[in-house]
Amino acid sequence: MTNEQKNASAKFDAVAEAKLLLRSARAASLATLAAPSGHPFASLVNVATAPDGSPVLLLSQLAAHTRHLDSDSRLSLLLYSALNAPSGGDPLTHPRLTIVGRAERVTDAAERQMLRTRFLARHPKSSLYADFADFAFFRVTMETAHLNGGFGRAANLPADAILTSLDGADELVAEEAKLVAEIESAEPQIARKLALAHAGDTTGSGEAWHLIGFDPDGFDIGDGERIIRLAFATRISTPAELKQAISTLSVTSNA
Repeated sequence: MTNEQKNASAKFDAVAEAKLLLRSARAASLATLAAPSGHPFASLVNVATAPDGSPVLLLSQLAAHTRHLDSDSRLSLLLYSALNAPSGGDPLTHPRLTIVGRAERVTDAAERQMLRTRFLARHPKSSLYADFADFAFFRVTMETAHLNGGFGRAANLPADAILTSLDGADELVAEEAKLVAEIESAEPQIARKLALAHAGDTTGSGEAWHLIGFDPDGFDIGDGERIIRLAFATRISTPAELKQAISTLSVTSNA
């Protein structure tokens, strides 16, 4: 192992890296079990997260993977975010997160609306078909996760290590859309400033950077192609704490 590899391993924070990938990935490889053979079946899907970090999928009943999940809810997701990976080189040196769990079709109207809002904030073009009768949202219940962060950087993680506790944050979660609108109204360029400070540039899709959503651990900004995850210094649970945390990040970015 080279000195550079040793230094990288010493700085490796498996939980933080897993949480970053979980919140910043826009797509994932989905592996389901085909019936009746039981053979693994891999496909590509868009992904978002519920406030607690549970992956959320929008799937068509016409797709083979949806029929597989209706028969056997077990799945695996492989998440990868190019934004947080080194450019070029061997793809196997880039971080990726494998999730093992089960998918549950969302039938509760209130939960579906909340997940729909979060999903479409990350994938606005999905609004073209999200409400079609044959499409449904699925919430993934994580059981375990495996992070491969590159050479000498791997870890098996229990689900509760990378999920976000929502204890005491009911109002924060319920008011997400309203709070995002208020923050962007008060400072329309805040997402662009944060993208410039934390991503080094604002190039990408050509769309304006905007706030996507938040949870007690951090918040996300996007430009239609990329998602940047910004973690809070300390966990928050109220709207007032949210505004203070984002204000602090904004001030730091302007420094």
